[in-house]
Amino acid sequence: MRNVGTVMMRELGGYFATPVAYVFIVIFLALASALTFYLGYFFERGQADLQPFFMFHPWLYLFLIPAISMRLWSEERKSGTIELFLTLPITLPAAVIGKFLAAWVFAGIALALTFPLWITVNYLGEPDNGVILASYIGSFLMAGGYLAIGSCLSALTKNQVIAFVLTVAVCFLFTVSGSEVVVSFFGDLASRTVVEIIAAFSFLTHFNQIIKGVIDARDIVFYLAVIAVWLFATVVVVDLKKAD
Repeated sequence: MRNVGTVMMRELGGYFATPVAYVFIVIFLALASALTFYLGYFFERGQADLQPFFMFHPWLYLFLIPAISMRLWSEERKSGTIELFLTLPITLPAAVIGKFLAAWVFAGIALALTFPLWITVNYLGEPDNGVILASYIGSFLMAGGYLAIGSCLSALTKNQVIAFVLTVAVCFLFTVSGSEVVVSFFGDLASRTVVEIIAAFSFLTHFNQIIKGVIDARDIVFYLAVIAVWLFATVVVVDLKKAD
């Protein structure tokens, strides 16, 4: 755990050593606010909740999270520092988890900086703060899922742009797999069991349950399982590609 913490702090410090971190945070906050107030009709709805804010998170993360994850391993491979990094007295799983946690904490910081919206909605009315807290937790877990996918795909290539595009594509499939269009399409080609399995992998479906205030352990386990599986895949890919 000490090695994981060391890698995490090293990587997290690297984010804020360049303007990239601040640019990302500003863009995330600006887009989240714009979508909430202009497309989510925050004031026009006349309801004291943050539903218009959280409903856009899957689509924000779909493009912003890959921008974080694309550099996790592709930059190390391109610069050739991956060999030096892996010669440090740490295990490969510790390195993978540490880099992932740094990116996840960074995404969490950006999410936490949206707290003025929570204060605003409490000033304007009497929202269910339990639902809002659950929605923040769900959003954080969903960001972790996207990051785990991006970590694995970043390890596949030395090109950050390719890593970004691949991550967006795969995350999009996970996001819309439970949508009516996808379910209807596979409903004509596969059995009901197969369709239900495909729909069960939808980030959007699990997240929508959480932001409604329905705290189901299955949704939490789903995101944690996605993170664990893709981080394991990252370890395998990095081990295979470290000599390239």
